[in-house]
Amino acid sequence: MKKIRIKIAGLSYSQTRHGAYALILEEEDGNRRLPVIIGTSEAQSIAIYLEDLKPFRPLTHDLFVSMANSFHIEIVEVNIINLEEGIFYSEIICKREHAKIRIDSRTSDAIALAIRFKAPIFVKEEIMEKAGMLFTEEGERKTGVTETEEDDNVKELANFTENELKAMMQDAIDNEDYETASIIRDELKLRKK
Repeated sequence: MKKIRIKIAGLSYSQTRHGAYALILEEEDGNRRLPVIIGTSEAQSIAIYLEDLKPFRPLTHDLFVSMANSFHIEIVEVNIINLEEGIFYSEIICKREHAKIRIDSRTSDAIALAIRFKAPIFVKEEIMEKAGMLFTEEGERKTGVTETEEDDNVKELANFTENELKAMMQDAIDNEDYETASIIRDELKLRKK
């Protein structure tokens, strides 16, 4: 099984499913992105960790990390192994002493745990080929899809200064508009090249 290492590119409110979020994953050494629809609580758990916020009480994923650490269990990696009817299936590879254990998991939970353990996240090549979207280095989607308002907004970002973009990104984060924040972040990264 050929697998590709991926990382979190962004998190945004889903335009297609009410009360859900799109977790955007991108390959580390390439231009493809993989959108995964996840629930509100998992999105919140991922966002809180990525933003380095400290909740008053431990969230479920934080509790799992505490338990795993107490029993000397380490998450070695997370793999997205299947895609059926729009649902992603994942496994968590754990290690305790010399034993490795595979645990079936929802992709959102697996990723929420992987980032807490700083474990690598992988996707099977065939899944990336099937559900991934190719982006050019300029951040434009390279498919036969017609341009959307979002694409027009990305082009308009070129008209703003770096300081204005940083302020806009902070505004988007404050309003929990993670999709816009990630688009602005990508524009800032492009300018540093």
